[in-house]
Amino acid sequence: MLEFNKVQVYYGNVHALKGITISVKEGEIVTLIGANGAGKTTTLMAISGILTPRDGDIKFLDEEIKGKTPSFIVSKGISHVPEGRRIFPYLTVEENLKIGAHLRLDREAIQEDLKKAFDLFPQLKRMKYQMGGSLSGGEQQMLAIARALVAKPKLLLMDEPSMGLAPILVDQVFEIIREINKQGITILLVEQNAYRALNVADRGYVLEVGKITLADSANKLLKDKKVQTAYLGI
Repeated sequence: MLEFNKVQVYYGNVHALKGITISVKEGEIVTLIGANGAGKTTTLMAISGILTPRDGDIKFLDEEIKGKTPSFIVSKGISHVPEGRRIFPYLTVEENLKIGAHLRLDREAIQEDLKKAFDLFPQLKRMKYQMGGSLSGGEQQMLAIARALVAKPKLLLMDEPSMGLAPILVDQVFEIIREINKQGITILLVEQNAYRALNVADRGYVLEVGKITLADSANKLLKDKKVQTAYLGI
């Protein structure tokens, strides 16, 4: 589904991604793990068109998307749940969700997908007329995920969905990730909690200072001594 091939990204003179290659197959959950500053968020931003790589190829369903606008990439079926949620604080929950659908032309189906989002996140349904900024951190994370789903993605990019959440909410987020995947949506997950990420994923990549240093099934990465020492606290 996604081919991210030998991609080079710079921030000015800082070489953030040094020719990394990853792939995501349809139906998978693939996770990127690594320390802060390794290039995980940069990878997602390059896929979603927020950053333009200097070199390399990014193909989605065999179509080159490198250098395309974020709106074009969303229209092709990629949604991005950004780090830090980035909901609109002065719009209601319902208005935030409708923004997720603003590129869609199938207006009648949007109402059905809004209903599905509220079914997946019943707490949001009770708050549909509240301002986004009045929600707790966990509720805002649910809203950010729901907004991305209303765009009707084939591939969902998730950046640190458990960041700053209480343990019980972290459990809920990972249950939702599994449920979204069961509904047929492919997921590329960036997550600081490497143990939880590898337990939910099919495959994983370890990113260190802009380079892929390990790539394997999630089960094998969980058993890898280097991964255990560096990222799992074992």
